This record gives sequence, structure tokens and C-alpha cells, in this order.
Amino acid sequence: MHSTIFDSRLLSSLLATVAQGMLRWRGWQVSGAFPALPKYVLIGAPHTSNWDFPLTLGICFALRAKVYWMGKDSLFRGPLGPLMRWLGGIPVTRSRSMSLVQQMVERYQRSDELVLAIAPEGTRDHVTEWKTGFYHIASGAGVPVVLGFLDYRRKTGGIGPIFHPTGDLEHDLAEIRAFYADIEGCHPGR
Repeated sequence: MHSTIFDSRLLSSLLATVAQGMLRWRGWQVSGAFPALPKYVLIGAPHTSNWDFPLTLGICFALRAKVYWMGKDSLFRGPLGPLMRWLGGIPVTRSRSMSLVQQMVERYQRSDELVLAIAPEGTRDHVTEWKTGFYHIASGAGVPVVLGFLDYRRKTGGIGPIFHPTGDLEHDLAEIRAFYADIEGCHPGR
């Protein structure tokens, strides 16, 4: 049997090549590598632009990494639903009595492999405090947090260190945020 474009290896190679070319064409470099861990929470910061999503997808395709993200369940209805799932979308129900954190902890418990990408700011607008859901998901699931970034000043995106939550939220957040101190988003004022 011969390969077709729909074989996952061939499609992965094609997407990686296209993504690498597009990133180079736009002047972006990829730094680091996704860790060889089956489960972790990948945070991406700073999140200041709609361009963060396609750039992050490009980096994931370039590095051949399968990364998942959360989206409100209405995104997954209709003709775009299959595309959103193929792109790694996980539908979440915000109206359920179960918290979003608990939904994701249970998803980790049911999964052999899961890399969930979360923007800790929770918005592209300026915030003074990060949302802590990513931390509680990682702690509840017993998985580490991997620090991903997009530095528009240096046109570099990629993967930073692995962080293991200690249970001391304030101390851990200060350490995590220190990694991002010199990284500049698309709109630094946000």
C-alpha cells in the first residue's frame, strides 16, 4: 500500500515543511523543543494579539507537536466543528456546574497523552494579574507546566523551561512570570 496525503506521517511532514517555510519567510525563529513528556500544561505568554494563535500553530506544526486548546462548545458545532477538533480544540461547557479546572483535570486522567495550551492572561487585553486556572489544572492533574513564548521583539517563539508546581501559588507564579520579564508581546502595552 502506498502513502497518500491523508497518511498522518506524510501530512505531518508536509505541514512541518510549510510551517517552517512560512515562519522563515516572516522572519521568525523557533527556539527550544517540546519536552518528551506524555502530559503537561503548556502556557503561552504574553498573549496580546490575534496573531498569537496562528504563530503558535505554525510553531507546533514546525516542531511536529500535537497541542490541544480549550474553546467554548459552540465553536465545535456546525461545519467548522471537525476543523476545530483537528486543530486540537477541546470543547468545554462553561454552563455546567463542574468547573473548567475540574473538566480539564478529568480529561488528563482519561488521557495517556495530553498537552494543553493555555494563555495565562485569559485575554489579549492588558491585565495586571494572570488567571490561575492553568496552575490549578496542572496541580490537580499532577503534571508539570511548560513555559512557551512568543517574543515579537526578537521574532522568536518556542519552548522554555519545565516548571513543577510546588503548591505555593504566589511563589510559583512569581518564578514563572520572571521567565517572561524580558519577552515582548505584539502589543507591549497590553
